[in-house]
Amino acid sequence: MSRLVVVSGSGRGLGFSIAERLASNGDHVVLAEKNPELAESALDALRSQGIQATAKITDIADSSSVSDLARAVEELGGADALVNNAALADGVGGDAFWELDDAFFQRVMNVNAFGTWLMSKHFYPQLAVKGSGSIVNIASDAALYGSPRLVHYVGSKGAVLSMTRTMARDAGPAGIRVNAVAPGLTRVEATEAVPASRFQLYEDHRVLQREPTPADVAGVVEFLISDAAAFVTGQNIIVDGGFVMGH
Repeated sequence: MSRLVVVSGSGRGLGFSIAERLASNGDHVVLAEKNPELAESALDALRSQGIQATAKITDIADSSSVSDLARAVEELGGADALVNNAALADGVGGDAFWELDDAFFQRVMNVNAFGTWLMSKHFYPQLAVKGSGSIVNIASDAALYGSPRLVHYVGSKGAVLSMTRTMARDAGPAGIRVNAVAPGLTRVEATEAVPASRFQLYEDHRVLQREPTPADVAGVVEFLISDAAAFVTGQNIIVDGGFVMGH
């Protein structure tokens, strides 16, 4: 049976790969994307494969924008799953914690942590009405490793990991599962500005000696929203080839 799945930040990179994977398996995917050009190109890419999807311009850090998205999805029949992928990652590295601009720190936290909560808050009623469903929060293994010169990003993704556990407890009585996926450093558009030395660090210390791909993350998300994970909640699956294994 086809599910209705909302994937935020799905205009490119990990988000698009997740949306493409789910849509190719028959799900109706709603692309919640802030950038209109990315939303249009992602929608065109899916439709060129014969895949039907819907795009909705959304700023996950803006309550009215998220509320509009939730209403639009409800008119389509209500969400069966939500993937909170959207985050600020472009150009966030380089400064030690004492060098960061106040406003930039707050902006990263506002999108990555507050936005994840806001999306989950607005979609909970739809999932609860159905008495089932799944929320998957995309975190980062950087929050487990403690990546240097990334305290705002690491802090926001650490918040996502912690929120996932509490959200799972809160939503469990309604039959809703909440889990997180923590990818390692993956070559996508959002990581183009990451120094080569950071990629080399991952290459030198991960257990699996191949380059990670967005499909690696998409496969885990697909599992977590499927019936195969029907008794899995409050968990974090690290997808980084063993870089932070054991944390």
